[in-house]
Amino acid sequence: MKIPPALELFVRSIIGRAYPRIIGANRELSWLVPETLLPLLGLAAYVYVYRAMKAPAEFVGYVVLGGAMTAYWLNILWSMASQFYWEKETANLQLYIMAPVSPMAILLGMGIGGLFSSTIRAGAVIILGSLLFGVSYQVVNLGLVLLVFFLSMAALYGMGMLLASLFLLSGREAYNLSNALQEPVYLFSGFYFPVKSLGFWAAAAASIIPLTLGLDAMRQLMFPGNPTLGFLSPWIECGVLLLLCPFFIYLSKVALKKMEQAARVRGTLSLRWQ
Repeated sequence: MKIPPALELFVRSIIGRAYPRIIGANRELSWLVPETLLPLLGLAAYVYVYRAMKAPAEFVGYVVLGGAMTAYWLNILWSMASQFYWEKETANLQLYIMAPVSPMAILLGMGIGGLFSSTIRAGAVIILGSLLFGVSYQVVNLGLVLLVFFLSMAALYGMGMLLASLFLLSGREAYNLSNALQEPVYLFSGFYFPVKSLGFWAAAAASIIPLTLGLDAMRQLMFPGNPTLGFLSPWIECGVLLLLCPFFIYLSKVALKKMEQAARVRGTLSLRWQ
């Protein structure tokens, strides 16, 4: 069966943008040392606080898993949401706008390439953190864990594509926005503690960030010893993530289309809504 030319171009663009990030991660293996060891220092602080408080053993596992997932959030902020802004600063953005391919294909390629390097870092954090702090896992449903993870990544990277347009519109504030969103998301998404502790309505509001529900569901499925620490049922959280995927992808498609039209019609990369 012959592949439609538009689909072939879309797929080739994804591969073309993913390739340099995957190869770059292999060429710069020295980056794995600071990107793995430094997050472990932050994890250790939370682990020893919980142990000093004699918190349930599951909390140590929560910290290790949450610390591993920070790799994906940082990748979204610095390698997706800010990407178009950096490309504009290096005079590459106009080439993307002129290219006969959807900007979504370009961002998807960047996201897939970044997902590869982020997974390596997250895996290293989980392995080293589990060995150092004696974390044991009791996975009750591996299939559901994998489903939750992939739905979380799909929704999260859809959110990253949406933020790429919004950050570009903000101009030089993109760097400040990336910094401003880093630590608050750690708090409201419950990276180092059960998000249920924030209260129902605060946790429900934080659920607009896909990692909030994804992380909570994976914790319940990997540390089933204390089910009262979970926010919602993993199946419910999986269903919400399933809705967030098309929601963010649709919004990102609309935002990228408006960005592309504005650049082509006005002939400027100073993309401000008019």
